[in-house]
Amino acid sequence: MNKKELSQLYYLNREIEEQQRRLDELECLATSCTSRITGMPRSKGLFDKLATYSAEIADVKGIIDLNIKKCFYELNRLNRYINGVGNSQMRMILSLRYINGMTWQQIAFSIGEHDEQYPRRKHNEFLKKQRFNEKEQNMAV
Repeated sequence: MNKKELSQLYYLNREIEEQQRRLDELECLATSCTSRITGMPRSKGLFDKLATYSAEIADVKGIIDLNIKKCFYELNRLNRYINGVGNSQMRMILSLRYINGMTWQQIAFSIGEHDEQYPRRKHNEFLKKQRFNEKEQNMAV
């Protein structure tokens, strides 16, 4: 697995946060009861804000639900991969980084180190070794 594949859960979570902000904005627009006082005459047609935004609100909710399901799939996939790693410290580094979304400094403190370069370097060496092993396996086949 490479960094891009390992980072999918992080980016899905950011995408869900953005979609949730959009949903909150739409719901606010649809339910706001404030009226504008302009002194201008009103049109005869009724304007139903809720009906105007309801389809878009439903679409955004559907997208959020789909992305939440994708998050559970990614979480399970990451856990299976991480649990298959033989080195317990590397499992901890991978879990803290890709499941918990911690920074390298936070990871360093969590594993008893003070330099953020230590877990980052171990992580990069591990991924490089994994890539090399995958290439060897592909050549053997």
